[in-house]
Amino acid sequence: MTDTTPFHSGFIAIVGRPNVGKSTLLNHLIGQKISITSRKAQTTRHRITGILTEEHSQFVFVDTPGFQTQHMNALNRGMNRVVSNSMRDVNVVLFVLEARHYDERDQLVLKMLPKDVPVILVINKVDVMADKSELLPFIEGIATEFHFAAIVPVSAKLDKQLDTLLEAIRQYLPLGDPIYAADEITDRNERFLAAELLREKIFRFTGEELPYSVSVLIEQFKLEGKLRRINAAILVDKEAHKAMLIGKGGAKLKEIATQARLDMEKLFDGKVFLEVFVKVRSGWADDERVLKSLGYE
Repeated sequence: MTDTTPFHSGFIAIVGRPNVGKSTLLNHLIGQKISITSRKAQTTRHRITGILTEEHSQFVFVDTPGFQTQHMNALNRGMNRVVSNSMRDVNVVLFVLEARHYDERDQLVLKMLPKDVPVILVINKVDVMADKSELLPFIEGIATEFHFAAIVPVSAKLDKQLDTLLEAIRQYLPLGDPIYAADEITDRNERFLAAELLREKIFRFTGEELPYSVSVLIEQFKLEGKLRRINAAILVDKEAHKAMLIGKGGAKLKEIATQARLDMEKLFDGKVFLEVFVKVRSGWADDERVLKSLGYE
């Protein structure tokens, strides 16, 4: 018997201030790590698409940088443009908040939300709430500020309520054929993903100051059978940052490169030969030409 169930597909933008768990939400929704995460804010810098295909639906999620309100260099202005542009021509917007935390940074994003697209309020990190009775008044307070199509509390980290969230989204996806092949999980290529995984390790293994003045440039990416040979340059703003990144006897850089290589091998399902160098390029975050060469929109 032929299955006549209609197919729905569409684009869903994930927006919110830095560090509310947008990238973690994307990774857990599609069941694969494609967007880097860190406890430090402002980890995501690019527009990243994650694709989830089910029997009768295809969800194309667009992860965005956290909306920046400080340090307005060319990099951060570009990141804010990514947020604004990502809410155009989508079928649904997910506005992500952190449970019990709502301030002027969230309000700035709220003011940007489209009025002509369904917006679902996603309250993330509910697992950290000791007193769950605080959740309802928190939701009620925010619900007075915007007409949300749905409100779904979740714990992205623990995969709690994600099926409920998908069902809420599905109701607003239009009828249509799949946009991508069923086995695709992102529209980003391996070169981009390699750079992001290396940048994640820089965030995780260095101090508070360094990651915000660091970027990664893949200078060579060669595929030899199932082996990938990757040469990557880490761009820093100052000589002092270079020393911090390399560490005593090169130990810090070796640790970063090793952990990035292991993640690459897991994602690419093959061996990776990774060489990493550190280069000083002062003022790169305010140089439009350099930002363009690094793929920033």
